[in-house]
Amino acid sequence: MNITSEFLVIGSGVAGLTFALKVADHGTVTIVTKKEVSESNTAYAQGGVAAVQSDIDSFDLHIQDTLSAGDGLCNREVVEMVVTHGPERIKELIDLGVQFSLCDDAAHKAPGTDYDLGREGGHSEKRVLHADDMTGREIERALVEQVKRHPNITLLEEHIAIDLITISTRVKSGMITTTRDTTCCGAYVLDKTADTVKTISAKVTVLACGGSGKVYLYTSNPDVATGDGIAMAWRAGASVANMEFMQFHPTCLFHPEAKNFLISEAVRGEGAVLKNEKGEPFMEKYDPLKDLACRDKVSRAIDSELKTSGADSVFLDISHKDPAFVKKRFPNLWRQCLKFGFDMTKDPIPVVPAAHYMCGGVATDLSGRSDIKHLYAIGESACTGLHGANRLASNSLLEALVYAHTAAEQAIEDAKAWKDTSVQLPRWDDVGATDSDEVSLLTTNWDEIRRFMQNYVGVVRSDKRLSRALNRIENIQNEIREYYWNFRVTADLIELRNIAVVAELIIRSAMKRRESRGLHYTINCPDKNDAEWLRETVLKRTITHM
Repeated sequence: MNITSEFLVIGSGVAGLTFALKVADHGTVTIVTKKEVSESNTAYAQGGVAAVQSDIDSFDLHIQDTLSAGDGLCNREVVEMVVTHGPERIKELIDLGVQFSLCDDAAHKAPGTDYDLGREGGHSEKRVLHADDMTGREIERALVEQVKRHPNITLLEEHIAIDLITISTRVKSGMITTTRDTTCCGAYVLDKTADTVKTISAKVTVLACGGSGKVYLYTSNPDVATGDGIAMAWRAGASVANMEFMQFHPTCLFHPEAKNFLISEAVRGEGAVLKNEKGEPFMEKYDPLKDLACRDKVSRAIDSELKTSGADSVFLDISHKDPAFVKKRFPNLWRQCLKFGFDMTKDPIPVVPAAHYMCGGVATDLSGRSDIKHLYAIGESACTGLHGANRLASNSLLEALVYAHTAAEQAIEDAKAWKDTSVQLPRWDDVGATDSDEVSLLTTNWDEIRRFMQNYVGVVRSDKRLSRALNRIENIQNEIREYYWNFRVTADLIELRNIAVVAELIIRSAMKRRESRGLHYTINCPDKNDAEWLRETVLKRTITHM
């Protein structure tokens, strides 16, 4: 089945939906999403979205906080653009119907705004807008309502992209032909319900596929976060950058039945204290900001405490605060913790670090363009230069909003400039492939990748651990490639193929950076090396044909 659209958006989080709404009046839009439209990393974002709102805050402060968190690797031009455009993008959300929490306590209201602003780790002022503790879900709700009403938007739920479709100019040198000037023309997409593959052609393709947390054993991410956008872009020949910088959220609930339940950074922002198994606060040993230190420092501190004590978890304690305040500020967290047997108004909550946010991704310019023509990446699939070596809390939704806007402006022009309407895209060919009778291979490799990534490429790394991880992923990649070409594709196979690619990119990037900076810490090079490594780690796949 062939589908033609001006704009193809792969992913349905805040970045993808915002982009779709902004371009829909200029052409047809097809949105592809793996499950139902609201199942995305956005919907799980509890804390909020950072943007200057009060009279005591300023763009300069937010810019400096972002640069400090990024540990020398942020692109200042990008940071300034995102921060200064933030308030306008927030106003657009409010106009769409997003209901951020208002402050009804005059004594705690920030001057110049009626919104209840939170403060999180690394922020010098209160600037985090939230909708109770379900901010992402509220933003997603408003965007989905608008998307479903727009006549130019087609929503394909229960569809998963397999690979991008590209056309290229090839240059021959001797016996080697090198691919150059690659243009993206759409994607092959598996309809999970009908078990058929669709060919979707588009003038502009946008990767808004979200994160890569499922590459690790412990993650705050939902099951859909398998790094699909990064993996597809890499296979197509796009550059990726800073893949070693996986942000581990320090406080994921430690409980056998809690699959990926995050305890928001906002809890520490409201006064929660991290304690060891003896009930002793420990953050003052690691950072002068104590419990409000940035996530990389808090995660390493917890990792150190766990390795020293041998305990399974540390504890996050907000029981010293007024119970009524806790229940009002964190209603969803309080209810969810009760389901697992913890009353956060009385009990310390057991927590561990878990893979949370990928600061690297498809390398893009200020408009979200990759180095493949007509291919964009926005949101967590992209490496824009905003986050550098470590993301400042609640800057992710802000980045998604701003880049959805700038990408939409450029994409509209790219679609208008598309000249070659005669390109005939090859249809999906699975002739000779059979249904698999070796499903155990998928589950075994899936589990092995996540376990060795957690153990060898986690919060603290070493040359030996990374070398072991690389050997393992190369062997698994060979098995997956053989399996992929012999059997019909399934959603599980597509996701396994993608997490294997992302795992390899993380490992190779971590091996390449010979220093410790931000989220990347290796015991073999424990110090920063500004002389050689005050730059992005860029990987480029050269596609050749013999």
